[in-house]
Amino acid sequence: MTVENENDLAKLLRIGKICALALQHMLERIEPGMTTAQLDAIGAAFLKQHGARSAPILAYRFPGHICISLNHEAAHGIPGSRRIQPGDLINVDVSAELEGYWADTGASAIVPPSRPEYEALCQAAREARSAGINAAYAGRPLNAIGRAVEAVAKRTGYQIIRDLGGHGVGRHIHEKPNVPNHYDRSRREKLTEGLVITIEPFLTTGRGQILTARDNWTLKTADKMPVAQYEHTIVINGSCPIIVTAP
Repeated sequence: MTVENENDLAKLLRIGKICALALQHMLERIEPGMTTAQLDAIGAAFLKQHGARSAPILAYRFPGHICISLNHEAAHGIPGSRRIQPGDLINVDVSAELEGYWADTGASAIVPPSRPEYEALCQAAREARSAGINAAYAGRPLNAIGRAVEAVAKRTGYQIIRDLGGHGVGRHIHEKPNVPNHYDRSRREKLTEGLVITIEPFLTTGRGQILTARDNWTLKTADKMPVAQYEHTIVINGSCPIIVTAP
């Protein structure tokens, strides 16, 4: 969507903050031994408390309120009976709707005890997200975002999962345009004032190829190498994007 007035922006910021706080709430309550279904229930209760509805359920009838992925699962992990283990790399992706407005955010975290290799991967993914956001301002080509993300990945020695990227959001969970995390020479359409998109790099220590699991939802790396992802919803606003999902 494109923000057209102050009401649009206020409503986006409201659902964005709810998503951000839900993510923070869930990350703070992760404990080894709990199931991903238990963690999902924590997120579901938080969204309900704030009057928001799970976007994956609303849009796609996803079998869970929140996407929770572990280790080499890149995205769309289904909450269930899996127990979170010490040292796991967990990704929590929260998207929700309120009063017709949608927002999307996500983050990876290491379940103690930490692992240096996971810390480095997460740091690189956070840097890549920041670089993508800093490249997103009105009048620049959309592919400037992918160029910035790719530069961080190359500098830090990680591979981008090219099949996964950002997207438009606001009136639905997935809208045009798709936002590649790599430099695509053909994507020279301009970023326009008020455009609402997500920036969400997926970095891995492996080759970056993914496949769909037998559950028809979970996306995994083919080589079973770990993945880190960080995501914000932003509004293009001159040379200073508005981060909708800042807590």
